[in-house]
Amino acid sequence: MADVTLWENKEARVAFEARARARWEEIKGELEGQTGVVAIEPESGDYFVGATLGKANAAAFARYPDQWVYFVRLDQPAAAIALPTW
Repeated sequence: MADVTLWENKEARVAFEARARARWEEIKGELEGQTGVVAIEPESGDYFVGATLGKANAAAFARYPDQWVYFVRLDQPAAAIALPTW
């Protein structure tokens, strides 16, 4: 199970989301024109694109089980959220 400290500790969550958003800024040009969802693991910089949140999550979970990742809808980047893989 993912460490809930990230969710409980606002400072840690803000730092995590800042790293994830910085990585998103680096890769969004590569993903322009694609649809679906990207899951970003900000510590490694790895990202996984899927047609749905579930598919992006499955790809992220295969590499990073029970880790927090940052999900961004490619057609609506303002709808981003940090969640643990499941």
